[in-house]
Amino acid sequence: MEVLIEYLAKGFLLMLSISMPCVLVAAGIGLVVGILQAVTQVQEQTIAAAPKILGVFLVIVIGGIGFINLLKGFFVDGVSIAFNLVSKNDSYVLPANYYKYTSPFEQEMSDRFNNQPTINEIMKNPGKVPFIDNQQKTKYIPSAQTPMPKPDFVETNKIMGR
Repeated sequence: MEVLIEYLAKGFLLMLSISMPCVLVAAGIGLVVGILQAVTQVQEQTIAAAPKILGVFLVIVIGGIGFINLLKGFFVDGVSIAFNLVSKNDSYVLPANYYKYTSPFEQEMSDRFNNQPTINEIMKNPGKVPFIDNQQKTKYIPSAQTPMPKPDFVETNKIMGR
């Protein structure tokens, strides 16, 4: 468990290290443009947008390969942890034959499907649709009236003749 928490912390630090240069450049450009606007008394909000976009774009272009290498290393570490460490640790993964000795809902499932026909009975009677009981049959409820009503699942099946 400690490995997974450490990996999560490494992901947060990676996220900060990739986004921080872009945020700092945008904040710096915004500060400079804000000072220039205050000096010149030109209070137009769209003037600050173009330099910020250009500055962040340049940071992404210049640091893009480094960002990709950081993400690639993080991904390789994650795959290594997933396939080499977690899969060999009994506390994280159930054994392959876990369900061989346990059946958590066996009683509920056997009670529910006792009256179901077998596959041979279904194949002999192809027109008869097997239902567990009458309450589980699909009921026809018209859809809400809208300017262009679209049929719901039940209406679509009724239209298609299923």
